Amino acid sequence: MSEHVSEPTEPRPIGVLIADDQAMIRAGLRLMLETQPDLAVVAEAADGRQAVELARAHRPDVALLDIAMPHVNGLEAARRILAASPAPRVIMLTMYDTDDNLDRSLHAGVSGFLLKGSPPEHLFAAVRSAARGEILLDPAVTGRVVDAYRRTSPPPQPPPEPALTAREQQVLRLIAQGLSNAEIAAALAIAEATVSTHLNRLLAKLGLRDRAQVVRHAYETGLVRPGEPPP
Repeated sequence: MSEHVSEPTEPRPIGVLIADDQAMIRAGLRLMLETQPDLAVVAEAADGRQAVELARAHRPDVALLDIAMPHVNGLEAARRILAASPAPRVIMLTMYDTDDNLDRSLHAGVSGFLLKGSPPEHLFAAVRSAARGEILLDPAVTGRVVDAYRRTSPPPQPPPEPALTAREQQVLRLIAQGLSNAEIAAALAIAEATVSTHLNRLLAKLGLRDRAQVVRHAYETGLVRPGEPPP
């Protein structure tokens, strides 16, 4: 009697909720996401209130939220969605890299920021990174976040001694200046995979969750000071 061998199951696609008050934007995002076999749109919302309701009903892995939405704006919707347990990851969508709500979204615990005009590969990378519990900032938005901390960070406190190596401190400073992993690799003449390794180690040592928290930590502790130019 032959043994039954079960067929390997395909991994479940990453479920995505799209929330934007413009139907054309929602349709465009859906069309792009559905070209990827590992991504699936599970719901669409036309305002922030509906986004919160659909997030509770469908439990997406990642929610793409427009910052400027009627009834409940994207920032408040993000806060409500992130208060759920388990909570999906949230990526904020914005038309402009100068949106003042980006600063408050960062403190609310979102997993990424994306400009609506970004190329599809940035969208795919952001969703996949968020689903893995990581963060991917659009390069233009990263600069905006860094500038915000330069302007608004409190007086630096003496940093703790987490025993970061010299190289880990270099990587931390360059992340806080807004450089991508590829740019850091080029600046330090090391492999991009090595940058990722240093990043993961310093996150563990500092007890930080993601890249956005690295930026905040660097400015709050004075490792990078407001107005300091990029290296």
